[in-house]
Amino acid sequence: MNINLGAPYEAAIKGIIEKGYAGTQTEAIRQAILAYKRMIEDEEQTLVHKAVEIEMMELNAGIVKIHSFQEIKNSVASGR
Repeated sequence: MNINLGAPYEAAIKGIIEKGYAGTQTEAIRQAILAYKRMIEDEEQTLVHKAVEIEMMELNAGIVKIHSFQEIKNSVASGR
């Protein structure tokens, strides 16, 4: 794969190599991709936690009605 990153990104990669965080340009780019992947996964996890927190607040406030497993089974069995 051949990519043209542009001057600011090439300078950043050069700095990463000079500081010893990576040995080659390829290694620096691989590390950046993995760091970005972790960042996305962390963000997704944060969003899920926020959604669960909102749902729990709604449940505790009585905004959302709670149904037992048996109620759901009965509803499905009766076709409601």
